[in-house]
Formats: sequence, C-alpha cells, structure tokens
Amino acid sequence: MQKRTLGQSDLQLAPLVLGGNVFGWTADQATSFRILDAFVGGGGNAIDTADGYSVWVPGHVGGESETIIGNWLRQRGRRDDIIIATKVGWEVNDTHKGLAKDYILRAVEGSLKRLQTDYIDLYQSHKDDPTVPVEETLRAYDELVKAGKVRVIGASNFSAERLRESMETSARLGLPRYESLQPLYNLYDRADFEQHLLPLCQEQHVGVIPYYGLAAGFLTGKYRTEADLQKSARGGGVGQKYLNEKGLRILRALDAVAARQQATPAQVALAWIMAQPGLTAPIASATSPEQVTELLKATELELSSDDLRELGQASA
Repeated sequence: MQKRTLGQSDLQLAPLVLGGNVFGWTADQATSFRILDAFVGGGGNAIDTADGYSVWVPGHVGGESETIIGNWLRQRGRRDDIIIATKVGWEVNDTHKGLAKDYILRAVEGSLKRLQTDYIDLYQSHKDDPTVPVEETLRAYDELVKAGKVRVIGASNFSAERLRESMETSARLGLPRYESLQPLYNLYDRADFEQHLLPLCQEQHVGVIPYYGLAAGFLTGKYRTEADLQKSARGGGVGQKYLNEKGLRILRALDAVAARQQATPAQVALAWIMAQPGLTAPIASATSPEQVTELLKATELELSSDDLRELGQASA
C-alpha cells in the first residue's frame, strides 16, 4: 500500500487511518482486537485515539480506547511498525482538560501507561484552548519531543487563525511545529475546511487527517429514512444533521459512482477524500472486521475525473 508523508515529518501513513473512538464503546475488547488485526493485516499502519475516548459513555472515565490499543500492542508485539496517534486537551473531567503545560506533561504519562509504550508517534492538541498562550503549549511539546516521549505533534479542531499563530510561534522560537491537522471534513462537511484551513495547510505543508470521513456513518448509505436512524447509537445525531435534501443528493451521487466503480458508497466517499489535493488520509472507524476490510478497499479505488466532478457538484 502506497504510504503518504505526514506534513514535513518522517511519519509514513497508509492512505486510511483507523479511528479508535469505538474501542470500549460500541466495540468491546475482543471485537476491537479483531478490528485491529484486520486493519493491520490489510495494510493499514496508523491508529488514531484520544485520552478522552470514551468519556461520553455512562460509567466511563476516559482512556478506555487507549487501554484496549495498549493491550493489543502488547499481545501482538507490533509497536515498531504501527503509528499511534493520540490526543490531549479534551475535557475528560473537571481537572483533566486544556492545553496548559503542566497538564500536558501529566496527561502524556497517563496515555503512555495505558498504551503500554514509551513513546507516542503523533501527539495532538484535541481542541484549541484559548485560555493558554500558544507558546506555553508548544513548550510542553518541546520538552516531550526532547525527552523522546513524542515524535511528532499535531492539532485538531483548530481555527485557521490559531493554527497560523501556532505555526508562526514555532518558527519564531524554534519549537516543534504542528505537522498535521485533524479537522471535520467529508463530502457533506466541506465549506469551513476548504475556505479557511486548506489554503493554510497547503501553504505551511501541514498534513491533513480528517475525522468523520463517513459523516458518522451517513455516507455509508445506511441512513436514508427516519426509520433507519434507529439502526445505531449514532442515528439520532446523524438524522439531525445529515438526513436532508443535501445529504440525499450526495447519497444519490455516491450510489451512481459506486455502481460505475463496482464499489460501495463508503469506499467512494473515502476515496474522494484521498483524491483531494492537500489531504493525507481520512480517519474512519469500524465496529467489525468485515467493515475494516470493506473500508480498506477504498485505498485501491481510482476515481475518474467524471466521478470526482459528479461528487463535487452534488456536495458543493
């Protein structure tokens, strides 16, 4: 599988990143292990998680996903050939949140312990913290990089203004720079990223690994009516946002391209992201090994100019 370089780092990613948000939530440990095995067995090499996964589940405290990934890494002995991306800064609880230096230096130890590793390949600011100066956050990462605990840093859910300020601060002070951005981006959610963030990422050579590449499952085509929304734990949110005239128009285009390509709508939706200039690799999660196998086929799909035009027009 052809690898892609993340930003200006030395990280080489397969064109699809596996999302770990479902581990310990809609996929128990045994299922998660099978998903991870299928992903790596199919040529994938990068797994994205966060210390906040899955704090939204009643009874969970955060770190459940990291713990499962750490158990899998230990059992499989695959640490050296897997890229582990995790995040810090989400509100795990009242005292575990934000991007203050002292908190990052504490939080990373928890992630390292749960992941059962002594280094994180890609450590990301999960969301911006406007209460903390950019320089303070970057100095925390500088310490972690120098200590060998973090290889590369990235940002997620940043505005263009704060990302630019961070890049300029890194350059001015000789601190580590964000080599990646993890924004919301898919065939439905395009405008904000394309207008404000994409030009900056291309100018600064920042890699882009968007989340919700399948729009929380909507772009798989499994939600087409109100009745379909009962199919999963995500259904309510999906219906509220995506089940409308625009969403159905995109599904019709996905169906048409999928039929021509002898592919599935999910494969086409991910292949569309992979074909966009400036995009490194979409993140997608799966709740079964069979889903992983299907999603990985997107990396082999070559969309024609007609396919891209049809999808672009339907989602504009």
